[in-house]
Amino acid sequence: MRRHAQTAALRLRLTGAAAAAALLLAAPAFAETPAEMVATYRSLADGVLALKQTEKDLVRSILAAAYAHAGAQRERLVGALAANDTAAAHKAIETLAAAIAEIATEGDSSVAAVRKKLIDGGYHHNAAGEAQGIYEPGYVIVTRAAKAKLLESSRAIAQMRSKPDAAVVDAELARIQPVVRDLLASTK
Repeated sequence: MRRHAQTAALRLRLTGAAAAAALLLAAPAFAETPAEMVATYRSLADGVLALKQTEKDLVRSILAAAYAHAGAQRERLVGALAANDTAAAHKAIETLAAAIAEIATEGDSSVAAVRKKLIDGGYHHNAAGEAQGIYEPGYVIVTRAAKAKLLESSRAIAQMRSKPDAAVVDAELARIQPVVRDLLASTK
């Protein structure tokens, strides 16, 4: 009798397993991700890519504003030199050099703090370019080569504080103009 109960229990288990297997075999195969999930993921990708382009546009605007500010300081320098106002000429030179340095560093220290937050969060706009040594960590538009040229001009202008010379400033601005033009060119 005990043997008969064990055999019945075994048959029941086998029948249950067979029924489960039959259900699995009869169920339609899950061939692809549901369209709703794919559409949501596609929308997310569009949003991420749009944000990346927005970041590039914002940084380009920061660079353009700094370049315009540099141009205004150049005009201020010319006016100060014409008026023989040494203090104003010194201030224009300092501010002009700082504006060019801001182009080189994609903004001032407040922008650098935002860039650091993005890096700390694992976001790198140009991760591949960083890995190749083309960009500084977190930089969006300014390459290492462009940064070096811009900082060189910024230092050269800052060093003439004691003897401001509009012609030398103009030569430095002419030297960096192609660099800045390339940085500001839209590459959507």
